[in-house]
Amino acid sequence: ADTDDLRYGLRHGDGLMDILLDLLNIGFATLTDVLPIAGIIIGFQLFVLRQKVPHLKKVLIGFIYVLIGLTLFLVGLEEALFPLGNLMAQQLTDPAFIRSTVDVVGATLQWDDYKWIYLFAAAIGFSTTVAEPSLIAVAIKAQQVSGGTITVWGLRTAVAIGVAIGIALGTFRIVTGTPLHYYIITGYVVVVIQTAFAPRSIIALAYDSGGVTTSTVTVPLVAALGLGLASTIPGRSPLIDGFGLIAFASLFPIMSVMGYAQIGEWRTRREQKKRQTD
Repeated sequence: ADTDDLRYGLRHGDGLMDILLDLLNIGFATLTDVLPIAGIIIGFQLFVLRQKVPHLKKVLIGFIYVLIGLTLFLVGLEEALFPLGNLMAQQLTDPAFIRSTVDVVGATLQWDDYKWIYLFAAAIGFSTTVAEPSLIAVAIKAQQVSGGTITVWGLRTAVAIGVAIGIALGTFRIVTGTPLHYYIITGYVVVVIQTAFAPRSIIALAYDSGGVTTSTVTVPLVAALGLGLASTIPGRSPLIDGFGLIAFASLFPIMSVMGYAQIGEWRTRREQKKRQTD
């Protein structure tokens, strides 16, 4: 029993040491990534604007908070979220699992047999987008400059719906083996047409929202899903078919955010007409 406890303690200690080493390595990498940004801002403040940094103490404390927060966030992703996402992608794309959901055993799998893949892709796309730090930052700023017309949760939900639809459609493309450019060209044609009718105040934000979704949380999980799906479907190439989901995640939020604004504008006009008739 003592030997087993010792072995468990050593294994537990090794795992803790690995996490601490990862914490130090990621912390150092985060510091090297953030320092140039801070150097540019402070350098322009001192040498171009020739003014002291206002509230220097608060700025330094905030800088330390940013380093600690980013480090812990990245370690949490690497130790928990990424492995879990990879495992889920492998299990859901396993032909044995998919065949267990098909009524006829041994039948050739069709595109509609992958319904759990589409559902998982939509769910993971929605949830990762809602948790995306870059999108949260953009949504907060959008609410501030719009005077509350654009809400934080309204924008985050609109973008998340677009990513969910896009990734689900992207997994459908991988399953069916249809060319990627057909979807992307058609999507941007829709975006161009939609841009002509969307409110001008939302167009720039909609285009930015498509870019901020493909960041720290979304990209690794979506890429793992695409590669896992392409690796398990017969006749698919991970290099040719596995990538491309990120393009869907960037394109469809543009449509959903402009649609969000168009629906809001339509509701406002309808309420105004009701008031005029009353």
